[in-house]
Amino acid sequence: MSSFHTLSLTELAQGLRARRFSSVEVTGSFLERIERHQGTLNAFISITREAALAQAAAADRALAQGTGGVLTGVPIAHKDIFCTEGVRTTCGSRMLDNFVSPYDATVVSRLKAAGAVTLGKTNMDEFAMGSSNETSFYGPVKNPWNTALVPGGSSGGSAAAVAARLAPAATATDTGGSIRQPAALCGVTGVKPTYGRVSRYGMIAFASSLDQGGIICASAADAALVLREMAGFDPKDSTSVDAPVPDYVGELGRPLKGLKIGLLKEFFEKGLDRAVEQRIREALAIYEELGAQLTEVSLPHLPLSVPVYYVVAPAECSSNLARFDGVRFGHRCENPRDLQDLYRRSRGEGFGPEVKRRIMTGTYVLSAGYYDAYYLKAQRVRALINEDFIRAFKSVDVLIGPTTPTPAFELGAKTSDPITMYLNDIYTIGANLAGLPGASIPCGFVGELPVGLQVVGPHFSEARVLQVADAFQRQTDWHTRVPKAFA
Repeated sequence: MSSFHTLSLTELAQGLRARRFSSVEVTGSFLERIERHQGTLNAFISITREAALAQAAAADRALAQGTGGVLTGVPIAHKDIFCTEGVRTTCGSRMLDNFVSPYDATVVSRLKAAGAVTLGKTNMDEFAMGSSNETSFYGPVKNPWNTALVPGGSSGGSAAAVAARLAPAATATDTGGSIRQPAALCGVTGVKPTYGRVSRYGMIAFASSLDQGGIICASAADAALVLREMAGFDPKDSTSVDAPVPDYVGELGRPLKGLKIGLLKEFFEKGLDRAVEQRIREALAIYEELGAQLTEVSLPHLPLSVPVYYVVAPAECSSNLARFDGVRFGHRCENPRDLQDLYRRSRGEGFGPEVKRRIMTGTYVLSAGYYDAYYLKAQRVRALINEDFIRAFKSVDVLIGPTTPTPAFELGAKTSDPITMYLNDIYTIGANLAGLPGASIPCGFVGELPVGLQVVGPHFSEARVLQVADAFQRQTDWHTRVPKAFA
């Protein structure tokens, strides 16, 4: 049987437990698909074939003995920002091209403990800085729906891999929309949990107060299964929140009657593609049929989220990336004349243009003469955006709107204009600034290209966000659609 890619992650997990097929068969099938399509999509940086088959064989032994976890034998991929013991972890950068991690990130170790098999590491924007997966040192990822288009970023490799069914699921990270935006452009389901819900230990930092690990799958039901294993308190992460993790799978299927959905007024104003808006309106009509009540909500400070983000995130990036100095690990220039030459050339050679741009911006806004004018002001506006969300959630259960203003755009279309590129995250950044959970789910097409619907909930309401996403997917089949070339 070579059609394992047509099964959902949940179906694969159930089939493996019932011994209808083996993990070695499933893993081998996905590895073959990856190798066949890697040249077209460039979705992976590293493919761990031998290790994956060894893990699969161990999973089969555990299943035969009646032991193992919920995900035993299920193959997944990891975004190349998560440290993986004995495997290269590059962050899509020349700076870490030779870095082999000596330990596993908590997300990786938890999914290993649940029995998941690692297929490899997915391509990404360099150090997660980008909205199109074009800043990677290893070249751009292509969108499976049209390989002339971007898949979104920074988790574009994970989104493309799941969309093309090269993996049933892939881990991802979201700093300003980097799970939800590529999920929308690739027609898959992406879930960003509440800040602090999933450990950041071993997840190489870009902007520490914004970064959050999450998951990309075909459906919300699959995402609930994986997130349940990923989430939870981690004493190794000082930002991890010690709060019980609900049974996300068990919470699915509850009726939506009486659910109050807030429509973000600011999301439906200028800038939104009319055809995308039409798909969102059609999805909202389905929610009304399911018994939900729609009401317009305004977050007056939300339009300021992009300028706030592009002060706060570069400031934190400037601080976090100072560690890459050519001394301890990562790229080191040849024959440095002195210590200053070592720093300058190692960083100059190791970082790409977008990373350099953000480091310089961040260093500027943190400098003595500009800290109050930019960084402090941005943090104050960030607090106002958070208060807007808190006020909105007093009258509604979730907020719904578009994930992106347009469908996927052409490779190279926005690389020369960073501001236009940054505006592609206009609908997703607010949830990061406030630390809220959010998901993007497929809700239709504009021509041949998928459109994403975004659901955002109050802090630690992942169960509700997943329930709302799953209810829509029980009524529609958009999440089951696969690009023709990969069906």
